[in-house]
Amino acid sequence: MLLGLVALLVVAFLVLRVPDTDPAEMRAKYGAAPSQFLTLDDGQVVHLRDEGPKDALPVVLLHGSNADLHTWQPWVDRLKADYRVIRYDQIGHGLTGPSVSGNYERAEFEKTIDQVAGKLGLERFVLAGNSMGGGIAMGYAIDHPERLAGLVLVDAAGADIQREGGGNLAFTLAGMPVVGDVLSQLLPRSLVDKSFRQSVSNQAIVTDEAVDRYWELARYPGNRGATRKRFSAPRIPFAEAQLRAVSVPTLVMWGEEDSLIRVEAARWYDGLLPNSTLVVYPGIGHIPMEEAPDRSASDLRKFLSGIEREAPSSHGL
Repeated sequence: MLLGLVALLVVAFLVLRVPDTDPAEMRAKYGAAPSQFLTLDDGQVVHLRDEGPKDALPVVLLHGSNADLHTWQPWVDRLKADYRVIRYDQIGHGLTGPSVSGNYERAEFEKTIDQVAGKLGLERFVLAGNSMGGGIAMGYAIDHPERLAGLVLVDAAGADIQREGGGNLAFTLAGMPVVGDVLSQLLPRSLVDKSFRQSVSNQAIVTDEAVDRYWELARYPGNRGATRKRFSAPRIPFAEAQLRAVSVPTLVMWGEEDSLIRVEAARWYDGLLPNSTLVVYPGIGHIPMEEAPDRSASDLRKFLSGIEREAPSSHGL
């Protein structure tokens, strides 16, 4: 009976398992111009978009967990006329795919930032990150403050205030041993849809096209294994002393209704960073750049203008 049950479960798993997507098909669908595929010094091939005047202030954008560079499109549309806007799929995500080293610790993500900046000839730049990307951006500011003209934290991970991901079903399940492994292979589209809806307050951005993109790129070869490695690693918050030592001009942007990383984390960051400005968006969830593109891009422009006034000739090149 036990063997029969095991056999039944194996058959059910094989039948219900959702296969990986085809890399060539995904590149054709999500990697067309202005995309480029940049080979870094360690051999990692990164899916990247570099738009706007090459002599303008560079703004590097880091997306969140299980997202991709397309999440920044609303900001890019509003900034690229005046700023050099650079975004890429982080390791284990999108068309970049798994890390060549198999390492998904924060230091590995920071190394990718350095390599991308080196390949593009950036000396100093503004670094912005959402969610997981915000935590990586904060870590980079702690470790390499001399490289940054500014820092933007958008509903960023890393605050020593609460467990993250509590308001998102997919993130909660992904963090569970065994259950997360199984679900990463099954990964029904309905779970992706529900997870997206739980992450935002502005439900208008949850389109069929967006859900398809999340679902398909999550199944890009190697990304599911990368996700399991990331979620199985311990989350170590930043220490208060680390933040107090960062003097980089910082804009903290947060959706007031964020259920993944609550707005208390925004106030924690703002209270500790010595050179920060806080903007909170009522009625907005975890992804302000998509949920409130006009308001958030306008606030970012003001912040960038202030950086340019202080150092008008230092465009990071």
